[in-house]
Amino acid sequence: MDDHAIRAALNHHWAASDMDDFAAEHMIYRDDAVLDYPQSGERIRGRRNIEASRAAQPNQKRFTVRRIVGAGALWITEYVLTYDGRPSHTVSIMEFVDGQVVHETQYFADPFEPGPSRAQWVERMP
Repeated sequence: MDDHAIRAALNHHWAASDMDDFAAEHMIYRDDAVLDYPQSGERIRGRRNIEASRAAQPNQKRFTVRRIVGAGALWITEYVLTYDGRPSHTVSIMEFVDGQVVHETQYFADPFEPGPSRAQWVERMP
């Protein structure tokens, strides 16, 4: 699978995630995929378990992709995941084998107020 096809699969994945289309969202994963959440120390093995764990979450969630970068086997998506109206800036690192995700690691960061000591050098992001 070339880079254009992987990018299209990623776009489809994140759009399906935003629409709570769990079946379409998880087509990108191999059956033996692994999902890691380092901050909580969780590892989920297998596409079916990844999908079941996400479907079980009671939260209202929205996905806003900021950018996707990558090539070959390694792709990174920066996005804002909003749970019940509370945004979390998120990074997803996906490793592909034969056109499907074999390993994903997700990192989450809550927003914080800008530091006044650097105010003269910064501009606010949307």
